[in-house]
Amino acid sequence: MAEERGEGMGGGSVAADELRLLIERAERLEEEKKGIADDIKDVMAEAKSRGYDAKAIRKILQIRKKKREEYREEQSILEVYMQALGMI
Repeated sequence: MAEERGEGMGGGSVAADELRLLIERAERLEEEKKGIADDIKDVMAEAKSRGYDAKAIRKILQIRKKKREEYREEQSILEVYMQALGMI
C-alpha cells in the first residue's frame, strides 16, 4: 500500500489508483460533453436548414434556463441602460 501512495503537492499522501480513476472518469465525462455539444450543433444546423435563426434559438435557450423574475429584472435593467444611451 505504501507503494501506491506518494507525496502530494500539499505534502499529504495521494492514492495513485484513486487519483487515476478520478482522472479517467473526468476524461470520459469530457468526451460525453463533446458528444453532446456535437449533437446540439447538429440540431442548430437542422434548424438553420429549415429556415430558423440559430442565434435566436440559442438566446431562447438561455432565457428558458432563467427564472421568470430573474429574466424580467435583467430586461428592465437593460431597457433603462438603453434609454440612457438613447438606443430606444
